Amino acid sequence: MTYLFLQQYWWFLVSLLGALLVFLMFVQGANSLIFSLGRNEEERRMIVNSTGRKWELTFTTLVTFGGAFFASFPLFYSTSFGGAYWLWMIILFSFVLQAVSYEFQNKLGNILGTRTFQWFLILNGILGPLLLGGAVATFFEGSNFVVDKMNLADSMQPVISRWANGSHGLDALLNFWVVAFGIAVCFLARTLGILYVINNVNDENIRSRGSVQLLGAAVPFVVLFVAYLVHLLLKDGYAYDPATGVIVMEPHKYLSNLLEMWYVAALLLVGVVLVLYGVIRTVVSKTYVKGIWPVGIGVVIVVLMLLLCAGLNNTAYYPSTADLQSSLTIENSSSSEFTLRTMFYVSLLIPFVLAYIAYAWHSLDRKKIDKEEMKQEDIY
Repeated sequence: MTYLFLQQYWWFLVSLLGALLVFLMFVQGANSLIFSLGRNEEERRMIVNSTGRKWELTFTTLVTFGGAFFASFPLFYSTSFGGAYWLWMIILFSFVLQAVSYEFQNKLGNILGTRTFQWFLILNGILGPLLLGGAVATFFEGSNFVVDKMNLADSMQPVISRWANGSHGLDALLNFWVVAFGIAVCFLARTLGILYVINNVNDENIRSRGSVQLLGAAVPFVVLFVAYLVHLLLKDGYAYDPATGVIVMEPHKYLSNLLEMWYVAALLLVGVVLVLYGVIRTVVSKTYVKGIWPVGIGVVIVVLMLLLCAGLNNTAYYPSTADLQSSLTIENSSSSEFTLRTMFYVSLLIPFVLAYIAYAWHSLDRKKIDKEEMKQEDIY
């Protein structure tokens, strides 16, 4: 195992976690539709209890994603999480609101009322995917930071990276394509949320509304995603020379990545087909309720391939718009070879963890949510 292999291996794992996180945001997507899918309190409680079974998976994956980035690519962690902290703090605050809302909306002594906490869930359902999508878009569009490793010798202020302005990440929302991609992820989360509720809630009224509203979420997502993909393939990208580490602008870099890494392009196409298949079949068939699975698998594949395209083939995965040579690559921002090698052996336990998650998921979904379950006391 060479040092480069370990860097690429950990970029793959971090990208996979990011892809799984996007899929698991069906929780946020479903929560953003509480009042449109559920027309009365009983129906809304079924939706909340459906997502309430899975919200810990989304939050845990978000934390694991951040932890894996910190361990394998610490310079990215210190630059993005430390510099763009306003953006990340808003994201984390919205997830805290989600956790509080699930726990307290139907507790005795709730002075704010159930509906207030349901609106908190809707807020998380919109802000979470929107801002996380925007954060992912900065892997291609760039962020406004400067990295100077010589600052380590400064005993007064040994800070390697700093944000080049006072917005600390919020300036990314001034970029049209960052916002467009964030909105696309928001509609994707809503699409996934509808498909998940159709599969998990055994109620004909909710399922019929979901089928009707599915196109209203899926069509804007497809339009925005295709527009961004065309923009990405036509734009200049951030390439680096592996021998010198010098970063340059290369015309159509991401198109070149897909052409040179043909397997990434092929899997990207497979993922897109799976997404379209799951959505279309759910719309045309009134009895098909398993669309979440082909769409979910397709989403994981598509996001994984996009992130591989962002970091592999001598590409700077976190470009700097303030100083081109400050851009981060998997080679100049990773942990030491010893650290990556040690973590490699620990990562061999991941399949066992995934198997446990799959078992727990199956156990939780063995019985679908229905009105009868809403009569129990230990529900949200």
